[in-house]
Formats: sequence, C-alpha cells, structure tokens
Amino acid sequence: MYTEGTLRAGVGGEVPQRLAEHLADWIGQWPPTGPLTIVGNPRNGAPGWDGRPHPVTGVQDPQGRAVVGVPPQFAEPTAAALADGRLTSLDDVRRTLPDLLGRPGHVVYHGVFRWTTVPAPLSDAGAWADVDDPRVPEWLRPFGGQVLMALDDDGRYLAGVGIKRHDPAGHELAVVTEPRGRGRGLARRLVAQAARHVLDLGAVPTYLHGPDNLASARVADASGFPDRGWRVLGLSEYPVLDAD
Repeated sequence: MYTEGTLRAGVGGEVPQRLAEHLADWIGQWPPTGPLTIVGNPRNGAPGWDGRPHPVTGVQDPQGRAVVGVPPQFAEPTAAALADGRLTSLDDVRRTLPDLLGRPGHVVYHGVFRWTTVPAPLSDAGAWADVDDPRVPEWLRPFGGQVLMALDDDGRYLAGVGIKRHDPAGHELAVVTEPRGRGRGLARRLVAQAARHVLDLGAVPTYLHGPDNLASARVADASGFPDRGWRVLGLSEYPVLDAD
C-alpha cells in the first residue's frame, strides 16, 4: 500500500519520496544538479519494460531543470558536449543527442509527464485479465502481467489500460479506447482505477502524452493526473525517413 510518508523537497517543489526513487532509478539520477544534468544509466542500454532498450530517458521539472539518462558508453562524449557548450538546453539535446548516440535520423521527442497520489474518485470501469486472455487486443499484450479492460455486453474489448512496470517505485499507465467505446468516460475511469491499483502496490502511477494530444490530456486531467509543468524526453524507436 502506498503511503505519502515523507515528502522530499526536490528541485521545483516537494516530490513524493517514491516518485523521487522512481526517477533516480529510471533516469539514473534525481534531483538535477543544474539546468541540465547528463548521466550514464545502465538501464538505458538494457532491455526496458517491453524487452527493448530505450537509449534516452529524461525528465524536466517545472523549474526547467532536467536530468537525461543515456547508455554508459555514451556518457563521456555527451558530457563533453555539455561541457563545451553544445548542450545547454533541451532543444540542444533534442537536436544533438541522436548523432552523439550514433543514431542519426532518429528524433528525441518530448512530452508531458504527469503523476498522482490522489486519483479522481471515479467508479471502476473494468476488470483485470491476464495478457494471454483471448479478449486482450494485440496492443496490450507487450505490457505483460495483467491488464485492465472494459468489455461490452458481448465480452468484446472497448477500452483498456496497460502498465509499464519500470521499477517498484513507478508504474506508467497507457490507455486506448476503441472508436465504438468513446464518449462514455471509460478511459478516465479506467485510468483512475488503474492508478488506485498501482498505489495499492506501493508505487506512484505516472501518465505520459504528447504535448498536442488534447484527448489524452483531457483523460489525464479528469482521472486525477494534473499537468504540473513536468516534461519527459525519449528517443524515437524508428528513424525519421526523408519524404519523397
């Protein structure tokens, strides 16, 4: 069971202890030690929640101070770029980091990073099922373990939440609703229900979305994940191809 316990003052305000523990593990360090902190994080070179490596993880706090984790073998050249002034902002990171990591053509994306310890008091909308349940859609299967689903009267999938179990302290939620299931408030209810489950496990639930994804932002707001001004960075899975 999650308990607020001691709140640790982090850069940009007080941060729940478990969230600080999650960020330190997931990124490689927390809190930041300056406007931009680059760390070599073994997790960035190892398989992640989906069995694939994620070479860049970064979080920026509301004060604009960020920590960006990269695989350990790239920590030195990245730190050198920071020291000589090639990396002074997150815009520089997004523009320069793919080449420094030997991944030209890839893109460092940014999004909104949200978390909660008080989900919205919405009624449950689904039930938990093992990922090998035949009713589970393909997009949910990589999450492993159990997933949360809302089904129609015929037992067909309408909406669901998967959990990216990054570490014992922080679990990220992802939600998708079928077109025929929209307009019923299922996504927000499922996200709030899953957030309560994560808190019961003793972790902090997080929720990430693109800055232009207004539908996802509305779900986050309604389910109790306010936008506190935190941002997240990651490396795109596939390189950007030149258009014909």
